[in-house]
Amino acid sequence: MVAIVLSVFMAGLALGNVLGGRVVGRSARSLLLLYGGCELAVALSALVVPAAFDAGRAVIVGAAWGSAGYHLAAGLAVTIALLPFCVAMGATMPLALAAIGPRVGAGRSAVGHLYAANVLGAAAGTLVSAFVLIERLGFTGTLRLGAAFNAVLALAALALRVRTPPTEIAGLSEAGEARPLLVEPATLVALFATGFASMAMEVVWVRQFAPLLGNVVYAFALILASYLLATLAGSLAYRARSAGLPAAGPAAAVWIAAGLLALLPAIAADPRLGVTRFRPADLEGVAWLRVTRPEAMAAVFLAVAPLSALLGFVTPWLVDRWSRGAARDAGAAWAVNGIGCILGPLAGGFLLLPAVGERGALLVLSLALLGLGLLRAAGSAGKAVAAAAVVAAALIAATRDEAARFPDARVKRDATATVIVSGEGMNHRLLVNGLGMTHLTPITKFMSHLPLAFLGRPPARGLVICFGMGTSFRSMHSWGIDTTGVELVPSVPAFFADFHPDAAGVLSAPDAHIVTDDGRRFLDRTVATWDVVVIDPPPPVEAAGSSLLYSREFYRSIRSRLASNGIVQAWIPGAEPAVQDAMLLALHDVFPYVRAMPSVEGWGVHLLASGQPIEPRTGPELAARMPDSARADLVAWGPYRTAEEQLEAVVRGEQRIDWAALARRAAPLVDDRPVNEYFLLRRMARRPRGAM
Repeated sequence: MVAIVLSVFMAGLALGNVLGGRVVGRSARSLLLLYGGCELAVALSALVVPAAFDAGRAVIVGAAWGSAGYHLAAGLAVTIALLPFCVAMGATMPLALAAIGPRVGAGRSAVGHLYAANVLGAAAGTLVSAFVLIERLGFTGTLRLGAAFNAVLALAALALRVRTPPTEIAGLSEAGEARPLLVEPATLVALFATGFASMAMEVVWVRQFAPLLGNVVYAFALILASYLLATLAGSLAYRARSAGLPAAGPAAAVWIAAGLLALLPAIAADPRLGVTRFRPADLEGVAWLRVTRPEAMAAVFLAVAPLSALLGFVTPWLVDRWSRGAARDAGAAWAVNGIGCILGPLAGGFLLLPAVGERGALLVLSLALLGLGLLRAAGSAGKAVAAAAVVAAALIAATRDEAARFPDARVKRDATATVIVSGEGMNHRLLVNGLGMTHLTPITKFMSHLPLAFLGRPPARGLVICFGMGTSFRSMHSWGIDTTGVELVPSVPAFFADFHPDAAGVLSAPDAHIVTDDGRRFLDRTVATWDVVVIDPPPPVEAAGSSLLYSREFYRSIRSRLASNGIVQAWIPGAEPAVQDAMLLALHDVFPYVRAMPSVEGWGVHLLASGQPIEPRTGPELAARMPDSARADLVAWGPYRTAEEQLEAVVRGEQRIDWAALARRAAPLVDDRPVNEYFLLRRMARRPRGAM
């Protein structure tokens, strides 16, 4: 769905670039009016798009879809909701170019001015929204603030239209339209390739730098901000030097430099440099410490910035070369670049990463940029390009990825993630995109056994959301019930047998099912009901997207699929008080009866929730309700010898929750305010003055 949204967004921009360029020539006198109308449409999107998403979801969820059909239907709904407003965004570029062109001055690039301003806005929007606004205002508040800015722009354009004589408007938009178009198609090829490579690399960078920055929203924001700020620097340099650049466009040496600079992230992410070695003691600080380490931020910026700055310099140069100052042709050039931006993330995420991994993907994209040098190569330049290709291949061969940290690593890649498994027996490790997900522990057995034993009747069907190593799934199946496990990353269940020798026997049973899907989406589109639902979200609690597995709306989805008197087991591994309070309140808002019990290993808490009272029981009483196979599974990894002792160790530590006190301190965690994911300002306010 991320790829679908990004592709629709870029497709809308490309279409808007073309349409905006065409309208400029036909409606010169209405230029500012059209620009104001586009900005007003973008402002309205803050209200219309969320409502359209809700309506589309209601329609899609109400039908019985397969996975492919669901994605197609959801993609269509996203397209209908987003495309018109993205077209309006794209149209503003040629409209603005036609307006500012004559004001820039003779011999200076209007494209360079506009491109620099646009990238500056993108960088500021990324940093301010990710690091400040969403935490303070939530998603809805941030959208509305953005809409207010667009509305102000619309009013400013309309006011300028009233104050500007019609003859001047006509002169502004016609000034760039009279120059002949005499440029070879190689320029369009370069525009497509730069858009394709840069957007594909962003997808690769996010996966490649996860071990350095963590899997939090700020990690992506830092990568994107580094890209945008460096692009801004390049575009400002182009704006200052555009008058003195060769009319023939970038030479082969520029593309050789781009191809080699594309490999810097492979060097920065090499675990042998030691930047990725990070083992903090306290769970609460994991996301905070990882994303604010100076060496990690420096490594990412120094890896991303050089190529981004070069492309920020080259892209407006190519647009200028193709358009010769004509707003209509500049719109077409941006559209070609946009088409590359549409296909780049799709190719990077769905083709290159699964097939050749992060380093291999960078090599392919590096060779694509070097190939542009061949289009401009003459004489010895062709040999220089070939030599650069050899150097690129040698650099990739010399670097290592995260799997190199583990001599016995087994690796699988798919469009969602790179999965690494290492170790043997109880020392097995599971890493997704370089980050540890779980280990073999009796805690994950309790996640299934506790709710099943507390259930007031013999269970028949159970659901496990977040498969991981498959321990909770296997424990639930030991009760002899129909068991379904849902896992987002396709490669994770493929390692089930590495962790559990009897995995093949479990999966061969007709009542054992593994579904590759997002857990929440699976709940929304299934028609089945469950006696017990077990949730074990990925660590840490700050992980990007994890709020969707802790929010009030998620628990409402579960309740609609929970059988009468059914029980939900939620797991909180550890969180700062504000986040834990919000998580507890979200669960209690949907399920009035909640019991909290510490884990058998003394960290984290099991939450059992239901719409009906959950009767208190002792360890022996719970053990008496378990079939022999489940009792044997529960004690297989200790720490106690009998099921009675195992269960008693947990239930005797049950914690009482003062819901009134929680409500005074916090609000329930909701989709619109993911307090666990956005924590920067809150954590900074808690830090002692002068602390780093």
